[in-house]
Amino acid sequence: QVQVVESGGGLVQAGGSLRLSCAASGSIGSINAMGWYRQAPGKERELVATITSGGSTNFADLVKGRFTISRDNAKNTMYLQMNSLKPLDTAVYYCAAEIQGSTWRQTYWGQGTQVTVSS
Repeated sequence: QVQVVESGGGLVQAGGSLRLSCAASGSIGSINAMGWYRQAPGKERELVATITSGGSTNFADLVKGRFTISRDNAKNTMYLQMNSLKPLDTAVYYCAAEIQGSTWRQTYWGQGTQVTVSS
């Protein structure tokens, strides 16, 4: 069994900051890429940022320069530091982790954490 759990969401004023965490646990051989996605009401889920096991990162244009992504491989944990938040960043944020087993590979999703940015 593998679990992926996000934490750190909440309500913040525009211009503020939040730090999200994503922890993977269970029968994990290793974790390949990890990523953050978000879904606003009435919109499709979209990519926010990804990070490989080697630390290479990729960001959506809307968050470049404001968000940073990092991971602690020893703790199977990933972080998203969100600065200069805007109301358009309001969404449910989901963590995804591609877990590598001995003979299998599968992407697991967390349950999501709400981020609300007030104007």
